[in-house]
Amino acid sequence: MSKTILITGASTGIGAECAVYLAQGNTIFIHYNQSKAPAETVAALVEEKGGTAHVIQADLSTQQGCEKLYTEVAAITDHLDVLVNNAGGLVARHEVKTLSWELMEQIYTLNTYSTIYMTHLCIPLLEKGTDPNIINMTSVAARNGAPTATLYGSSKGALDSFTRGAAKELAPTIRVNAIAPGVILTPFHEKFSTPEKIEVFRNASPLKRNGVSEHIATAVQFLIENDFMTGETIDINGGVFMR
Repeated sequence: MSKTILITGASTGIGAECAVYLAQGNTIFIHYNQSKAPAETVAALVEEKGGTAHVIQADLSTQQGCEKLYTEVAAITDHLDVLVNNAGGLVARHEVKTLSWELMEQIYTLNTYSTIYMTHLCIPLLEKGTDPNIINMTSVAARNGAPTATLYGSSKGALDSFTRGAAKELAPTIRVNAIAPGVILTPFHEKFSTPEKIEVFRNASPLKRNGVSEHIATAVQFLIENDFMTGETIDINGGVFMR
């Protein structure tokens, strides 16, 4: 059955991979903030795969941006089957002793508030969907702690808790799950991690390798298809964190 899917932060990396991976037979809303050309490239790939693509720009680090995205999606469709809250970022590496109030606001607004607010806004559309579900992106940084990315890790840890609470509150109509990626080789790490750091990450994994975006996209598809899962966070990190 065809799905209508909104993926935030879908112009590059994990979000882009999810859009293309889920494309066939589905309608994909591709959100981006600044990367218009890459978002349009993703849209073309979605169409090539047999999907329908809509590209929407919005700054999800603001209330107005979140509302803009929701309003433009709602102008095109009367329902959503899947919301993938993927948008987020490290913003800047830091030490706890050097952090600032401004940096705290930036990181939590981008990673935590935007996901929570987009979830809130999209509930009316999701309630009209078929087996509607929400998938949040957290991080292994929320599991193990992440020196120089402590605010980022804690902002993702808040989403882990939010996922469980929302899953209970929105049941039985809407399922809510999360994925906690480990080190995934995307533009995120090209920007924030040196090649030497990437090698350290690789050696820390029992599997002795880092992940790629497809590892996350396949998990997103699994959560969409498995209608007996809610309130769960799936760890995909090559064994760096085990429960």
